[in-house]
Parts: sequence; structure tokens; C-alpha cells
Amino acid sequence: MEQHTSDPSAQHPFTLLGLGAMGTALARAWLAAGHPLTVWNRTPARAEALAAEGATVAGTAAEAVAANRLVVVCLLDDNSVRQALSDVDLTGRDVVNLTTSTPGQARALADWIGDRGGRFLDGGIMAVPPMISVPESGGYVLYSGSTDVFEAYRHTLAVPTGTRYVGTDPGFAALYDVALLSAMTGMFSGAAHAFALIRREEIPPKDLAPLLADWLAAMAGAVHLTAAQLASGDYTMGVTSNLAMMVTANATLLRTAQEQGVSTELLTPYAGLMARRLADGHGDESDAGVVDLLLR
Repeated sequence: MEQHTSDPSAQHPFTLLGLGAMGTALARAWLAAGHPLTVWNRTPARAEALAAEGATVAGTAAEAVAANRLVVVCLLDDNSVRQALSDVDLTGRDVVNLTTSTPGQARALADWIGDRGGRFLDGGIMAVPPMISVPESGGYVLYSGSTDVFEAYRHTLAVPTGTRYVGTDPGFAALYDVALLSAMTGMFSGAAHAFALIRREEIPPKDLAPLLADWLAAMAGAVHLTAAQLASGDYTMGVTSNLAMMVTANATLLRTAQEQGVSTELLTPYAGLMARRLADGHGDESDAGVVDLLLR
């Protein structure tokens, strides 16, 4: 078994399980950087191009895992990971899981791998395949779990894209990942509503797009104030537009949608929560209190 080191110049030989779009992008980044790479995929044909680029192709997952101490996994889902590793000896292996999962699944997988003699590091990829190996893309991978595993391979893991270690709890990378993706989903839903409002007008979507992008970027900084308010418990701190004002403004948003023949279903859930918070007597606060209404 090969020894590992945190030396940034070291080119660790390691194993990658999973050659979908993301796995292939990661593999090519590591191969281009000179890392000896053993790969395995359930559909062998996907490994052919990488073999031509220098990868060693294993016939089975067990063979791939046996080849190296470091094993990176990038498969479809949690079940796929467990199936691939079900009959594999993990004694002395360092498993880095880059498969999208829930925090609970990541914690359970950490225990499962630990019980079988391996160390575990979970990762949440905040990027799409075209962002891999593009430093200015803004992509990165969130990591949580074994600090020793992260420190041992941090330079290797940083080859395809940036790394951010977020704690020893193996579920934290997935939790951060899903929190960020949930916020992105809300942003996309708001953008969809904005485009729907102009859809029947003589306003080209391309004319709204730069204004929309700039406005969302300008408003994004408000999350820092929300974080400070949640930490302090003072939801009136730094408020410029209080909840009473925002709820009043929501009426205009909803009426405009009706006038434009646009469904309000993307707006009403959040507007409803804001109205509930206002009815509970918090009109002088920001909308940070909505967070508390979401906790069950």
C-alpha cells in the first residue's frame, strides 16, 4: 500500500470509482496533473477514453479499491456507493465520498465505512463538470469528516477545483451543500417569476437579464445581516425595510402578477410566512424571523 503525505508536490496514486460526467471531469483533471489513477465504472465503456489518457482501468470495484489507499467515490447516489463497496475490503483505506447525499446518509456512511476498517471524508461538489479545472469558475468542494484524511490529501483534492473544509461532522459537507443549493433554487424560482411577468410584453428577456443579475448580486450581501441577526437574536438590528413595510409591498407584487396573468404560486409561500410573522407582532423586525417559523 502506498504511503501518503501532505507534500504539495507529491502525486498520489489513487482510485476513482464512478465515471459519469462529473467523475470523468475529475479524472481528467487528476490525470493532466500527473496523478497515477486507477478507475472503475459499472459501465466499462466509459473508462476507455480515460485509459487512452493514462488511467489504469480496473475490472471490478474491489480490484480498484485494492490498488490504492486513497479511494475517491463519485457515483449516482448513496445506494450506488453502498452497492459498489458492499463486498470490498476497506481495511486501511481512506474513502473520500463525492456522491451527493443527505447529511444523515453521509453520517451513516461514515459509520459503515469506519466499521469496516476505513477512514471517511465526505464532499459536496459546488460545481458542474464544465467548471472543473477552471480556476476562475468559482467552483469548489466542501469537505467534512476526518481531519487527518483531509490534511493528508488536501493538495491532491485541490487539483480539480478549490477545497473548503467545514468540520469534523461527516454530515456537514452535505448540509452546507444542500443549504446552498436550496438558496439557489429559491433564486431560480424568483427569476422564473420575474421572466413570467414580462413574458407577454414587448420586453426581450435579454433586456431584463442583466438588470436581474445585477440586482440579485446587490441583494446577496443581505445574508450577512440575516446571519448576524440570527446569531444575536435581535431581528431589529440594522433594519432598513422592516417586516411591516415588506408585507405591504408584497401586496403590490401579488397584484402585479394577477394583472399580468401570472400565477402567484412561487411568491405566496414566502409572502404567507411573512404575513404570519407580522400578525404575531414582529412588524419592526426584518424577515429573519421567518427562519424560526420554518423550524418544526
